[in-house]
Amino acid sequence: MANFSFPESFLWGAATAAHQVEGNNINSESWVLEHLPGTFYAEPSGDACDAYHRYAEDIALLASLGFNAYRFSVEWARIEPEEGEFSFAALEHYRRVLTTCHEHGLKPVVTYHHFTSPRWLMRCGGWVDAKTPDRFARYCERVTRHLGDLMSAACTLNEPNLALVLEKLLPFAFQELPWWATAAEAFGVTPDRLGLFQFNVNPQAHQVIQRAHRQAVEAIKSGPGDFPVGLTLALVDVQAAAGGEIQAAEYRRAMHDGYLEQLRDDDFVGVQTYSRMLVGPEGRIAPPAGSELNQMGDEYYPEALGGTIRHAARVAGIPVLVTENGLASTDDTRRVEYFRRALRCVADCLQEDIDVRGYFCWSALDNFEWNSGYRPKFGIIAVDRETQQRTPKPSAAWLGAVARANRL
Repeated sequence: MANFSFPESFLWGAATAAHQVEGNNINSESWVLEHLPGTFYAEPSGDACDAYHRYAEDIALLASLGFNAYRFSVEWARIEPEEGEFSFAALEHYRRVLTTCHEHGLKPVVTYHHFTSPRWLMRCGGWVDAKTPDRFARYCERVTRHLGDLMSAACTLNEPNLALVLEKLLPFAFQELPWWATAAEAFGVTPDRLGLFQFNVNPQAHQVIQRAHRQAVEAIKSGPGDFPVGLTLALVDVQAAAGGEIQAAEYRRAMHDGYLEQLRDDDFVGVQTYSRMLVGPEGRIAPPAGSELNQMGDEYYPEALGGTIRHAARVAGIPVLVTENGLASTDDTRRVEYFRRALRCVADCLQEDIDVRGYFCWSALDNFEWNSGYRPKFGIIAVDRETQQRTPKPSAAWLGAVARANRL
């Protein structure tokens, strides 16, 4: 495809999450999990990328590369460190982040909850507790009241279906690992009341999360500002191998469709895709022999994005925003090729009249990748772990040039 021009209003950006880049998020449940005896985290997040203090440098760098948007999250554990106690200082900090985006011509796309929750919420049962939707809506109302006039778009929750995806991908259940009981004890709850957002396949948790999203949308829409609101989903391109069509459809329904069908009144759905899953008559099968793999052990398959955009648009019936897409690799030439092929898929979807509003790569920075620690390199900007110095990679220049030209 030569010289494809994207829509004039197309958003081009990179994404981060507060806990993964800010550092020292000590009031969050993730900080507790990282320091548990026998934790399954490879290492603690610590200072992360110190983005809480270096955000202005990062925003200016993204703007200089050619991007016109930045997706980031605000941290509930900083804004409401104890139940009902809201930090004006933390809200003002995020107001400065939003203002800095506007000063550099970047449209801020704000995620209200990117996996991490306050410690106090876990002590109440977290995302299995029936009162959590009310708590989350109260937090969203307070954030929007303070920041809504500066937002360009908002995501309520990041990948609430991730636990359902991991259930199909991993050969074990998190609840069966020894650290689950240790974590429950740390928060003073029984193991069945450990309401972790990322790892919970309890049907009650997903009912709570879906209610929380609906109440959050209402709370955000009632505040200042006029911007689209949606949520983001972890979408794997499920492809049927020979004879696996029925099983593949069941996998899609289990991992994706229960959420996509709930979003039909939203302004957009955030599509977050990295690879595909091959499904045969007996279930998931390994990638073809000799396949290139990324650092997470998944198949290098940029074309997965086209499949998930089409599926999300078909099931949800609303506009799509690619809120995460990228490659974990130390070979940046493979990242450039990944972006090139993924963006061809986006262009194809646009030519099919699918309403795709923007593309955000994951991630702006080499950051803390949860239980994998700092080993996986998703960033288009390298971060020196000793000095915190930022160094844009060739992929940053390549993607930024596409963004600036708005052409592929």
